[in-house]
Amino acid sequence: MHLHRYEKIWLILGAGGLALFILLLCINAFAMGMAPPSNMTMIDPAKVTETPPFDNPGLTKVGEQEYDAYMTAFAFGFAPNKMEVPLGAKVNFHVTSPDVIHGFQIPGTNVNFMVLPGHISSATYTFDEPGEYLILCNEYCGAGHQVMATTIIVK
Repeated sequence: MHLHRYEKIWLILGAGGLALFILLLCINAFAMGMAPPSNMTMIDPAKVTETPPFDNPGLTKVGEQEYDAYMTAFAFGFAPNKMEVPLGAKVNFHVTSPDVIHGFQIPGTNVNFMVLPGHISSATYTFDEPGEYLILCNEYCGAGHQVMATTIIVK
């Protein structure tokens, strides 16, 4: 079979581009480590309810106007189911899941991340306006997904 000179050039360019892509993918996956693209810490998903501080989820005061919120997302709810913080509080959310992938979103804020089993996902937000903030699961997690919510009350 005879190939035209331009066909040969395009075949070489296409194969070269594909080889470069596979090489970069291998370097990224193996040489740089196969890890989530963040500073997530790991936890055994089978032992979430036994591992401190997730064995007693809730708010912990860590400084003046600063709190750590340790939460678990499970089918089909969050623990704790309600939290209260003072106005102007900076809250560091640390969330994990023992079962499936969940979402964690506070509408009207920039807090929005996925909660993966075995990973502790984190985000920080300062509550400058009083009110009741809803926390939703925005990742479909099963038949009861639509009832999965909790609130933060800012006073």
